[in-house]
Amino acid sequence: MADRPDPAALELLVAVSDTGSVGAAARSIGMAQPNATRSLARLERQLGLDLVVRSTRGSTLTDAGTVLVDLARQALAAMDAVTESAAALRGEAAPPLAVAASQTIAEHLLPHWLSTLRTSRPSSTVAVHVHNSHDVVDDVRSGRTALGFVEEPTVPGDLHSMIVAHDEMVLVVAPHHVWAGRRRAVTADELARTALITREPGSGTRMALDEALDQQVRPHLELPSNAAVRVSVASGAAPAVLSRLAVADALSVGTLVTVPLGFDLHRPLRAVWTGSRRLSGLAADLVAIARDEGAVNSSR
Repeated sequence: MADRPDPAALELLVAVSDTGSVGAAARSIGMAQPNATRSLARLERQLGLDLVVRSTRGSTLTDAGTVLVDLARQALAAMDAVTESAAALRGEAAPPLAVAASQTIAEHLLPHWLSTLRTSRPSSTVAVHVHNSHDVVDDVRSGRTALGFVEEPTVPGDLHSMIVAHDEMVLVVAPHHVWAGRRRAVTADELARTALITREPGSGTRMALDEALDQQVRPHLELPSNAAVRVSVASGAAPAVLSRLAVADALSVGTLVTVPLGFDLHRPLRAVWTGSRRLSGLAADLVAIARDEGAVNSSR
């Protein structure tokens, strides 16, 4: 039987796929770049295949590399499972996974992700902290949590991130508001001139709206939760832009109605973390579940 590939080389191949360059991949797994170059060359010789194409613009996987990187991810996950199972057999309880999530994700997506995780990993324990996206980033950066889920359009460059799902934001008003029943789409300029009920600065919803309008919104009222915004909008005070996830129940019973928008307001939902580029253990499982369910929802 041919020699099995070095796990470190497989981890490096996965990191190249994720980062787009050998240098960035090496840094993400704590390997010196000369060692990374030699490791990839050795892996290619061992497998008899070209795996990576290097250029001045970075590194990309060949067709063979693209096929093998998915198998490499599975192999590394299996090795992590062996290590964790051995710890369990020794009677060592795995520490809880500390996760921070922004409000929309924590209220409408994370519970189902955790239920799926619990089904596949019955002994898993997860401690959840709910904040706005800005504070989630602070939690992850400081090490208070190992993993975060945020709604903001961009994430700081010192964090690793991965898109796990996409979300649509909608403009909502009370049924008796002057915009209710409006057929003409509201433009970005018109919305920017309108006083809105908004989430607080630092929330992913507020940041996404500011970015879409290319300016700071004009708050009629700033509130710290989606629920508070919904109640205020339903009173007829002013319009608001919220995730469709956050207003689905109110739309179904008619306490809020949507108003058409003349511009796109979709945003990515991301997992964020520090340390190694490659997640492992419960964190990797949870992110994989989020991505799988996000892909299913996007195809509907």
